[in-house]
Amino acid sequence: MMCLGLPQSVRACLFDLDGVLTRTAVVHAAAWKEMFDDFLRGREGEGFRPFSAGDYDTYVDGRPRADGVRTFLASRGIELPEGGSDDPPGRESVQGLGRRKNDLLLEKIREQGVEVYPGSVRYVEEVRKAGLHTAVVSSSKNCRDVLVSAGIEDLFGVRIDGLVAEKRGLPGKPAPDTFLAAARDLGVPAAGCAVFEDALAGMEAGRAGNFGYVVGVDRVGQAAELRRHGADVVVQDLADLTAQDRQEDSA
Repeated sequence: MMCLGLPQSVRACLFDLDGVLTRTAVVHAAAWKEMFDDFLRGREGEGFRPFSAGDYDTYVDGRPRADGVRTFLASRGIELPEGGSDDPPGRESVQGLGRRKNDLLLEKIREQGVEVYPGSVRYVEEVRKAGLHTAVVSSSKNCRDVLVSAGIEDLFGVRIDGLVAEKRGLPGKPAPDTFLAAARDLGVPAAGCAVFEDALAGMEAGRAGNFGYVVGVDRVGQAAELRRHGADVVVQDLADLTAQDRQEDSA
């Protein structure tokens, strides 16, 4: 599609939030690290092995909060009770650790605010000008608050986030269900949609859902992994897609 770097068959664009539209992926990673390091230190003492950037990319990024807790703990051979939605933050349960992480995230967002990637916002605006449908698809239950704080809520006709997924009983990424729900709500088949993701779990969701095009956004130097997990193309910023088109037009 001219000036958008997409196939002509694409009629809708489904955007992940953290790491694609906003810089909150960095804040998420910091909150996960603080929570898990506190937990591991209390369990294993000062000789514990800290939560790393690789742990975030492999076990947590893009997944629903509770799934991230379970997946990382399983990688360390740790099994905790599920707990309940009323578990206090930090209790040694999946829900308690997840709640502690969310409290840390909200605290960091209040302190630091929400930054957008300007190239991504310009790209979404160009997509809308071209007459394509847009949706935001995020595992975060704070998605709407982040969109409002960033001033970009009005750019998306559909929002499928952690709250919507919970209400509808949709499994999170790497399952494709949340992206498929966004496509259905927009009235566009999966083959007519492009998925924009920075997480490996999101790449797998895009591939599993048989979407028309999957764009990997490489913010952390994992281009090869994004391709291996399902990306059709990898860019460092969504603005690179329009830059590629301009270069091809002038060739």
